[in-house]
Amino acid sequence: MSETLIQTLLQGNRLALARLLSHVENDDPQGRAALDQLFPKTGQAHIIGVTGAPGTGKSSLVNQLAVFFRRQGKRVAIVAVDPSSPFTGGAVLGDRVRMKDLQGDSGVFIRSMASRGSIGGLATTTAEIVQVFDAAGYEIIIIDTVGAGQSEVDIARLAHTTLVVEAPGLGDDIQAIKAGILEIADILVINKADRPGVESTERALRTMLELAHPVRKVFLHHGQRMEVEAPAETPARLWIPPICKTIATDASGLPELIQAIEAHAAYLRESGDWHRRERARLQVEFDLLLKDALSARFRAQAGPARLESALDSIVRRAASPREILNSLLEANS
Repeated sequence: MSETLIQTLLQGNRLALARLLSHVENDDPQGRAALDQLFPKTGQAHIIGVTGAPGTGKSSLVNQLAVFFRRQGKRVAIVAVDPSSPFTGGAVLGDRVRMKDLQGDSGVFIRSMASRGSIGGLATTTAEIVQVFDAAGYEIIIIDTVGAGQSEVDIARLAHTTLVVEAPGLGDDIQAIKAGILEIADILVINKADRPGVESTERALRTMLELAHPVRKVFLHHGQRMEVEAPAETPARLWIPPICKTIATDASGLPELIQAIEAHAAYLRESGDWHRRERARLQVEFDLLLKDALSARFRAQAGPARLESALDSIVRRAASPREILNSLLEANS
């Protein structure tokens, strides 16, 4: 990767940015070298993850969020992780079609990525794509993920602020709890709030939040139900996920949602959670790189013939996979 391309990128050239993103997504040597050079310039962006079940209007909501952030003068990057085409392996680009309001805005850059079978709703290079946008000076980076159900919790490892989007009328009011993604929400969004059933959806979410974050103690006194506030002396101020109701098609509720996002960012910085989340995110990234590097080195040292022989032993049930692995590790040590 030439120094000229990186310098052009840092000067705000969109063509250089697009070329570099392609190198990174293809995981070629030029992309890896550029990531190393750009890394010291990262760590400034606010990364917002938007996740939830299909049909909740995530992409329309992302469109409106970008519009509101642009009104504040902030540069916005959107990483739309689309389902992969079963024929080409490329992104279907369905999310990008819904973001017409952002076309022609030089302060917005939309990058569609194919999930390529990633079960967590995030392509394996999403973190690196975010890193490039961060280095390029985009203050807000929104990740719009595939609605992949229970594995969608992977977004919490990458984002500073995670929005879990629900919508009335999609079935069970507590489907989010069943899917295991309510726990990762920093902000809960009930989109399509003009639909029937919004009250029951909100009530169900509030009930689950009270169970997860009790702020009142309820007890019976002589048969009477009484409530008292929980003690205030807690080790640190606790963030209770707010519930925001929106209608993305006409931007109803968007100012309140933006305020909640900004309040959460302020909370993270004041409490020190911003640093802790950054450290945890970078640790996950480092661990994945370490795993891939050690695996590649081990396979190279063992050689294809020994690995095939080891697999044959496992298939014959001559030894367990763990026993075979231990023997290979001892031989390579």
